[in-house]
Amino acid sequence: MTNRLLLAAAVALGLIIGLPAYAQKNHVDDIWVDARATFHQQTEAGDYSTHFQGDYFNVHIAGHLTDNLSFRVRQRMNKKIDAENPFNATDFLWLKWQATPHWSFTAGKQAILLGGYEIDSAPIDVYYYSAFCSHLYQYYAFGATATYSFAPGQDLSLQFAPSPISSGRQDAYSYNAYWHGHIVPLWETLWSFNIVEDEFHRKMNYIILGNKYYFGPLVVDIDLMNRAAPRQPRYFLSDWTAICKMIYSVDKWNLCTKFGYEVNSAENVDEYGLSYNTALLAGHNYLYGGCGVEYFPLGDDNLRLHAVYFRDNHDRINNYDIGLTWRFKIYSRE
Repeated sequence: MTNRLLLAAAVALGLIIGLPAYAQKNHVDDIWVDARATFHQQTEAGDYSTHFQGDYFNVHIAGHLTDNLSFRVRQRMNKKIDAENPFNATDFLWLKWQATPHWSFTAGKQAILLGGYEIDSAPIDVYYYSAFCSHLYQYYAFGATATYSFAPGQDLSLQFAPSPISSGRQDAYSYNAYWHGHIVPLWETLWSFNIVEDEFHRKMNYIILGNKYYFGPLVVDIDLMNRAAPRQPRYFLSDWTAICKMIYSVDKWNLCTKFGYEVNSAENVDEYGLSYNTALLAGHNYLYGGCGVEYFPLGDDNLRLHAVYFRDNHDRINNYDIGLTWRFKIYSRE
C-alpha cells in the first residue's frame, strides 16, 4: 500500500505546501462548449436503417487559482450520472501545480496515461475506435501525476490511477510511465509503459508507441501496442494492435482515413480459461477501417461538417455518418 500511495502522497503534499503562498489570485481563463450531432445510416445484410443522434455536448472551464496552480474541468452534459458514480459524466476535474519550470504535479480526475494518438484524441474528434480502445472501461479517473519537462516539448510523466479495465470500484490500479515528446521536428511521440490490474487482480503490461509524422499537408498517426500478462506463452506479438490514421489538408478540407488490425491469440487465457486481456478477448482478431471528409466553412475548428464511412469484420455493418461539430467560446479572459 505504501508503494501504491507514494506518488499520490507526494502530489498532495506538494499542493498543501504550495497553497498558502497563493491567495487572492484566482481567475477563470476560458469557458467554452462543444457539441456533435450525426445522421447515422447503416446497411446490414441488405437492410437499410437510419436515425439522428446527439454524440457529445461538453462544457469546458479552464483557469488558475494562482499563477502556478491551474485547474481544468470538462463535463459531458449528455452522459448519465447516478448515485454509484456521481462523476461518471466528468472527464476532467483536476488541479495542476507548476512547482518549478521543470516539475509539475496534477491531482484529480484526468486522462489515464496510455500512449497512442487514438486514445489521446478528444472523443468528440474520433468517429470510430479500435476494439481495444472501445472496450476499455474508462479513459478518465481520479489519480495523481508527476511530470518532469526535461526539454521544450519533452515531458516524462509518472502516474498512479485506477485501472482502465476495471469497473472503477475495486482496488485495481494502473501504474503508468508516459513520454510526450519528439525525436525530430517532424516526428512526435506519445509512448507509454503501463502495468494495469483487472477486477480479478491479475496484472498486464502494455507497451504503447504512438507516433505522429508531419509531411507538409499530410499528417500520419501510427499507434503500435503490445499487451502481455506474466504467464502468457509469448510476450511479443501475441496480443497486439496496429493503427494508422492519415489526414490530408487542402484549404478548408480534410481528407481522412483510418484503419487498424488487432489480434489476441487463443492461448492467452489463465488456468480457468479466462482471457488475460478483458478488453480484447483471447481468440479474437479485429480488422476495421474507414474514410471520410471534413469541411471547415469558417476556416477554423469552430464549425466542422463531416461525412464518414467505416466498417469492421465483427458486425459487418456498413456505417455512414453525416454530421456537424460546433464550438462556442462563452468567456475568455484575454
